[in-house]
Amino acid sequence: MRFPLLKKAYDLSLALGDIFNKSKSKEGAFTKLGLWHNQLENSGISSFESVVRSVAAHHVNILHYFDNKSTNASAESFNAKLKAFRAIFRGVRDSTFFLYRVMKLYA
Repeated sequence: MRFPLLKKAYDLSLALGDIFNKSKSKEGAFTKLGLWHNQLENSGISSFESVVRSVAAHHVNILHYFDNKSTNASAESFNAKLKAFRAIFRGVRDSTFFLYRVMKLYA
């Protein structure tokens, strides 16, 4: 194998996806996420150090996904649209007019 470290990183990313796709309960996902976190720590891949810290710090919020299997993707998408709209005008001086335009375009 030419790139064993890359394969390990790829396998770890697939394993995270499997946790979200195959776990039936929040408790089971908690266990699997903990085991995945340990694999990530022991992987020796320095690029994953920030991921390890993020999962450790936010695992409770990450597991909220399993309450009703939904994400905040729509809110993030709307936020991105707002940022793009604001960038078009190079900042906002009149917040009332800005909110009016947002309402007309995206509501």
